[in-house]
Amino acid sequence: MTTIFHNPRCSKSRAAVALLESRGIDFEVVKYLEQPPSEKELRRIVKLLGIKPEQLVRKGEKLYKELALGEQTLSDKQWIATLAAHPKLIERPIVVHGDRAAIGRPTENIEELLDS
Repeated sequence: MTTIFHNPRCSKSRAAVALLESRGIDFEVVKYLEQPPSEKELRRIVKLLGIKPEQLVRKGEKLYKELALGEQTLSDKQWIATLAAHPKLIERPIVVHGDRAAIGRPTENIEELLDS
């Protein structure tokens, strides 16, 4: 099963959808701003990506600055809770393919995921 956590307004996210379609891959689209992932789901995604939760945060987002997140030291659990509460902060797109995942910045990350 392949799932993409997608923001239709993001060009990288649209490119990831186009890549999956061009490969003929059946996939589920999760518009994560409308259907935010749960904390449990975020923990799974972070584990599949092999990263720390903080690495999933869009630090250039206005909301990141408004919440003064750069001025705080958060635990992994706190980062997960923050991402669940504020899905706009989640890096995008994320493609989960089987038991692996990739952040589609750049799109080549998704190609590597699909080819391995």
